Amino acid sequence: MGKLQLIIQHGGLFMIVNIGILAIVIGLIVDRTIYFLGRGSINTKKFLEQIRRILAANDIDRAKKLCDAASAPVARVAKAGLARAHKGEAAVAQAIEETMIDVTPEIKQRIGALWSLANIATLVGLLGTVSGLISTFSAISSASPADRQRLLSNGISEALYNTGMGLGIAVLCMAAHLLLSAAAKKVLGDLESFSLRLENLLGDGVAPAAPRTTATGQHAAPPSDER
Repeated sequence: MGKLQLIIQHGGLFMIVNIGILAIVIGLIVDRTIYFLGRGSINTKKFLEQIRRILAANDIDRAKKLCDAASAPVARVAKAGLARAHKGEAAVAQAIEETMIDVTPEIKQRIGALWSLANIATLVGLLGTVSGLISTFSAISSASPADRQRLLSNGISEALYNTGMGLGIAVLCMAAHLLLSAAAKKVLGDLESFSLRLENLLGDGVAPAAPRTTATGQHAAPPSDER
């Protein structure tokens, strides 16, 4: 806390602005990290295999419940396809494509803002540097020789603190943008692969349930798949 207070004291107004930007950046990084490691993450191969086994038993309702239990974009795409499984392959493909368009912005959400914050932090740091130098040279021009060294030292400290903070935030933003973009690209790649496999699975049709035997020994008609 003492170090932070010293930085703010030496950095001035623009340092406070950059500290606010840093807090926003950390919040965005934490939010996206939780998303990619938590509710946005799912093992697509395992999830598809679970759906395949459920559909083999001709239980679409159970497959939908499985999708409802997960909050990942993959589950939403799967549920959209399952909801139209009885309407044919074209309807399934359309539902999957529409849902993918809906979930893509959610995956990329707020990642691009990091690049903008990097530029803003750099400019704010530059403003703090220029402001510190201007105030320093203005002060030493009318100061006594005994005070000039102290004023010059304080002014240079303010300028360098602002420069360092601005560049530090920019580097953090760029590194986070690179890593989060890679994570988003992986999620989108897995989602596209899953969607294609799911479309092929549903296009093959749902396996009919085994015939039920009535009390008279005759086979009852299998239940309809229509919802």
